[in-house]
Amino acid sequence: MNNIDVGATQAINQLAGRSSLLDFCMVGVSAVAVPLLILTVALQWWRRRDRLHVRHVLVAAGLSFLLGLALNQVVLLFVQRQRPYNAGLTHLLIATSTDPSFPSDHATASAAIAFAFLLHGMRREGLWFSAAALVVIFSRVYIGTHYVSDVFGGALTALVAAALVKLLYREGRPVDRVITRIF
Repeated sequence: MNNIDVGATQAINQLAGRSSLLDFCMVGVSAVAVPLLILTVALQWWRRRDRLHVRHVLVAAGLSFLLGLALNQVVLLFVQRQRPYNAGLTHLLIATSTDPSFPSDHATASAAIAFAFLLHGMRREGLWFSAAALVVIFSRVYIGTHYVSDVFGGALTALVAAALVKLLYREGRPVDRVITRIF
């Protein structure tokens, strides 16, 4: 598995440096996509159509995002994987990071939002967020900061988090009714 992971990581990262425009875009996506996804989720709070359901999904997306990142911190207690650029495997396009490589927080954050929308029945929006998450995930390997398995691990953490939120945070329950009626 390790050889496949390294090979796939290097194959994607070898695209870096061939196009300054693509490098600029991938660095930009890596830097600003997650905050833009959060803003996109937050701005939907005032949608008029199916307001309470939409708000429930937005809260679920936020909880999935936070739980996914919290689960990553638990994983980090057991896994301390060095970054691929530290191992001399990738060409890094951004500043170095001091935290471990596995799992990718960017992958977790962006995929958690997408999975929350998909699992709560907002498929059209979920597909758009999934496409954005895939671009974020690709960018993290492209810029040389993660292995392919790091971003898959982050996406898996996101799926677990979104599934747990779906199971535990039920639409129409008293807590949900209070939260979704704010503003």
